[in-house]
Parts: sequence; C-alpha cells; structure tokens
Amino acid sequence: YQGTSLKDLETALDLRPGSIYSGFGSKQALFEAALGVYATASREALAKALSGAETPLAGLAGYVRALGCPPAEAPSRACMVMKTVLETPDDDPVLRPRAEALMRETERRFAEAFRAAQSAGVLRPGADPERLATRLQAAILGLRAYAQRSDSADRVAALADDIARDLEALDTRSA
Repeated sequence: YQGTSLKDLETALDLRPGSIYSGFGSKQALFEAALGVYATASREALAKALSGAETPLAGLAGYVRALGCPPAEAPSRACMVMKTVLETPDDDPVLRPRAEALMRETERRFAEAFRAAQSAGVLRPGADPERLATRLQAAILGLRAYAQRSDSADRVAALADDIARDLEALDTRSA
C-alpha cells in the first residue's frame, strides 16, 4: 500500500488516469474496499468450515488445514489483514484501526467456536475460549507469515496440520 502510487495502480490495471478517484475517491478508499472483500471471504471460509464439520473443533481444524494449502493463483500466502497491521504506522487513523478491528472480529469468531465446542461437550468446561482464540489467531498469523518465505512451500501444509492436530487434541472424546 505505502509503496504503490495511484499511477502504479492505473498502469497495472490498464485504467484511465483518474479512474480510481472517480470510483473510490482515493487510494485509501480502494484499499479499504479490498480489505473488506478479503475479510468477507475469510469470514465465509471460516463459516463454511465450521458449518460442514462434525464439531466446532473439527471445523477449526479443517479451516487451519485449508490455510496450509492456498490456491496456486493466490497473490500472496500471507494474510492481508496482518500485512496491513505490520505495514501501517501505529498512528494511522484509518487503515490500522480497521485492520485491528478485523483481527479482533476473527478472534471473536474463534472464541465463539470454542464456546460452541464447550456447549457440545467436546471441549473441557474449564478451558478459556478467549485465550484459546488468541492462541489460535497467533498460530495462524505465524503460519501465514512463515508461508511468505520462498523456501517454505513444502512445510506449510505440514505446519497447518500440526496446528489442526493440536485443536483436535482438545476434543475431550479423544482423551
């Protein structure tokens, strides 16, 4: 975001000068829209993984495994929200708070899944859903950052599987 000008975008997208301004008003508004599309796709992927699974823990595990096998046409293996947090200054008045809010929302959804697992009797009652959600988000962000390495392709799926197995191990029926 920081190193790309509107002229760069117009050239790469073969747009007329001023097209981005007329469509979005600013480069920042275009980026916010792209961030929103990315966040919606991520929420839908999580919801799909959870809805199609036997238990919430199995759904979370499936979601993580899918992250370990990104589509070949994916422009980046890292998380756009995480990259936005890392690349925007702490005092950015718009993009930084928006990205952090999206991260909190994802963590909240993870916590909901852990609470649902408790309600279903597959996660021990004393487990802390918020802490588990924070830990899961940190693990996923680490996985996605690691995936940016040029030499990581053969290890990312295995690492995602390790994280997924840790989630599955929380299932009280497997103890």
